[in-house]
Amino acid sequence: MNKDTAQKLSVVIITYNEEKNIVRCLESVQAVADEIIIVDSYSKDNTESLASAFDVRFIPHSFEGHIEQKNWAKDQAKHPLILSLDADEALDEKLTESILSIKNNPTADGYKMNRLTNYCGKWIHHTGWYPDTKLRLWKKGKGEWTGENPHDEFKLFDQSTTINHLKGDILHYSYHHPEDHDKQIAYFTDIAANAFVKKGKKPFIFQEYLSAFLKFVKCYFIKFGFLDGKEGWIISKKSSYAAYLKYKKIKQLLKS
Repeated sequence: MNKDTAQKLSVVIITYNEEKNIVRCLESVQAVADEIIIVDSYSKDNTESLASAFDVRFIPHSFEGHIEQKNWAKDQAKHPLILSLDADEALDEKLTESILSIKNNPTADGYKMNRLTNYCGKWIHHTGWYPDTKLRLWKKGKGEWTGENPHDEFKLFDQSTTINHLKGDILHYSYHHPEDHDKQIAYFTDIAANAFVKKGKKPFIFQEYLSAFLKFVKCYFIKFGFLDGKEGWIISKKSSYAAYLKYKKIKQLLKS
């Protein structure tokens, strides 16, 4: 890559208590980043001190929601290319090569890439968790984070913009223990239930049971979760429970 002609790239990461993950994430972007921005929601652990070992801009900012935080964070980037990662993610070698190639010869306005998740030490290739394609690299000013908290999605403003798919994977180190999954289910279903109610929506009768059943069927059978062994079974069950819990919480909120 010709460093004199290559477009510069900003890596943007949002954090909160990410001491288990932040070093791995930062090490993985060293080859591609011309600037690293961490927007932190006032972590209470060693996230900041660990990040300080790297050349980063560490910016404390109050958390108002995943979408809001990521949009604020992207606006802090200085360079024409922006790569967004979560702290529990890292680039694999092939994706690093793909991004370096794009810096030298941009071919689109946005770039999608696959995300491969590690669940308690096992890489999950089915169960609806792979390829889990994400748009995470884009030209500055071309789009914004949208969706419904906590499920954010980056979208380009103009439908005529071009999107290419890069080779390689984002490595997602999601859960170290099944209990971590339980905690995230509790956290995310709180956010999702509140967002649902704020939109004025109402669930239909028995939706929590039907959603749970359909979620399990989709994960374990339609998405071949059984090929991921014991972990596929656990993920399918917990995903089913999350679907149930979301609508149970919605009904509780509507009664209060």
